[in-house]
Amino acid sequence: MAYLPEPGILRLRLTAIGKDEKRLRERMQQKIEILSTYISEYIYSYKDESLQEVVFALLKAKGQSLSTAESCTGGYISHLITSIAGSSTVFKGGIVAYSNEIKQKILGVDAQILNAYGAVSEETVRAMAQGARQNLGSDFSIAVSGIAGPAGGSLEKPVGTVWIAVANEKETQSKCFTFGDNRERNIIRASCAALNMLRLMLLKTA
Repeated sequence: MAYLPEPGILRLRLTAIGKDEKRLRERMQQKIEILSTYISEYIYSYKDESLQEVVFALLKAKGQSLSTAESCTGGYISHLITSIAGSSTVFKGGIVAYSNEIKQKILGVDAQILNAYGAVSEETVRAMAQGARQNLGSDFSIAVSGIAGPAGGSLEKPVGTVWIAVANEKETQSKCFTFGDNRERNIIRASCAALNMLRLMLLKTA
């Protein structure tokens, strides 16, 4: 088994060598099933496909739509989704809300929330997700706000702190991540984490 890591994603490649192809395939499937019992919650695909392709397929199969509200990822999540042909069938649009002014005016985040908790907080990111879904008219939404680095951190919120929220009509889920001090990797990892949170919500509501 080979480990093929990249920011936000880990590929596991199983290789078998022998002359009996049928037997090799059977043994390979047995090994995959064993692995699945341990890490099933982390597996998004058994095929050579990206996380955004999996999310796109789930949205399309359900006939539902997505919008995004991004701060520290700067539109990268939207880029990943729109890199897929036919993404216009599920993607409503995205807002890169870097400043608090845009968070308030476009996404409808209450100024009191920003003043009390700051831009990088659970309260703010949940409000961003709800505002994006409502204002862009989508079934699901993703919101991200964090400190990508390399500067801007504090003892309370170090560089790499990222809050992510996903929302639908019935619920909003949020989670805090602490990644690292590399800006580019943080953007990629935050985007992958956000898409995976959406994937799990889509599976839950299937």
